[in-house]
Amino acid sequence: MSATKPVIPTRYVAIGDSMTEGLWDEDPHAPGALRGWADRFAAGVTARRYEDGLEPLEYANLAIRGRLLGPILTEQLPLALSAAPDLVSIVGGGNDLLRPGSDPDRLAVELDRAVRTARAEGAQVLLATGTDTRNAGLLRRIRPKVAIYNAHIWSIANRYGAHVLDIWGLHPLQDWRMWAEDRIHLSSLGHARVADAALVALGLDPEDRAWQVPLGRAPATPATQQLRSDAAWVARDVYPWAARRLRKRSSGDERAPKRPELLPVTFPGSSPTPSHNSDA
Repeated sequence: MSATKPVIPTRYVAIGDSMTEGLWDEDPHAPGALRGWADRFAAGVTARRYEDGLEPLEYANLAIRGRLLGPILTEQLPLALSAAPDLVSIVGGGNDLLRPGSDPDRLAVELDRAVRTARAEGAQVLLATGTDTRNAGLLRRIRPKVAIYNAHIWSIANRYGAHVLDIWGLHPLQDWRMWAEDRIHLSSLGHARVADAALVALGLDPEDRAWQVPLGRAPATPATQQLRSDAAWVARDVYPWAARRLRKRSSGDERAPKRPELLPVTFPGSSPTPSHNSDA
């Protein structure tokens, strides 16, 4: 018996935070613009549609850096559903888990309600697990909370028939070359791997496992160079982030979505309006 052919999305809206906005995957075809895994995924879906003789995917991206899960679900999701998409990706919660006292069980209750709402509207839903932070230095401390949240994500997906982009299980992301200088956001290499994993999550590329293959051995970093790099990271990224937390500010304050309307995806990329900012 042949496997059921996956349904290729026609109208896709991505919501979330900086990861889905695309930090720091700069678009070589549009200087100053950001791509990210969702843009790359949308291009991949369009390629599959072309193979079947279909029109390009219509795609919008409402994600804004720094957003907590609450605003993602109360502000972005209603806008996304008002566009009548047949696929919505909901990726958020990471900024919440970075904060002291955050509760992954509470986040899961909010996410459950949102997925139930989206499925009731007839949209497929793509969720994503959090990254395994076991080798992420200071971020290792939130690993237990991420793991609990991930367990909820799998349960929610099973409950409502949603898809899961398994970022925790994407082992190549344990390579530092998959991450930008701020050590929190993905590099272009990382975004590309996540986009491929998203295609697999929807069953659109089930035979391709190249996305799971780690990079070759990375060159060793001398201890003195690593210390200089760590010091530069604290000054450039950690201190500004902590200062914003104290002021109760976000890097996404006053920002608008980079691709607020459903538009056909074009090649060589689906470049959004330029959105470049050094804040995390």
